Amino acid sequence: MKARKRTKEFEPGHGYTKEDWDAVDSPELTDEELANLRPAREVLPPEIFNALPKRRGPQKAPTKVAVSIRLSRDVLEAFKAKGPGWQSRIDETLRASLRRAG
Repeated sequence: MKARKRTKEFEPGHGYTKEDWDAVDSPELTDEELANLRPAREVLPPEIFNALPKRRGPQKAPTKVAVSIRLSRDVLEAFKAKGPGWQSRIDETLRASLRRAG
C-alpha cells in the first residue's frame, strides 16, 4: 500500500474547509508519546476493534503478479464505477472466462 503524503498546509478539495483546517490543534507527537503507543487491538474493546475495517499487509507469499494491461476505457470505467476492488473483479471475470473456455 502506498503511503499517503502528509500535508502540513491546507489544500482545498479534500472534503474540509480552510476554517476546519485552522480549527484543528494537532501538535506532532513527542518521542515519549510515540514510544508509549500501543496497538489498537490492546486498547480498544473487542467489539469495536473487530468492527474496524481490516487492511491487508504485504503478501507473505505473493499469489498474484503485477502487470501492465491496456483496457478499453468503457470496460475500465464500468469496473471502477462499482468502487474499490475493481482490480480483483477484473481478475475474477478473467478467471471465470477461463473456466467457461475450458
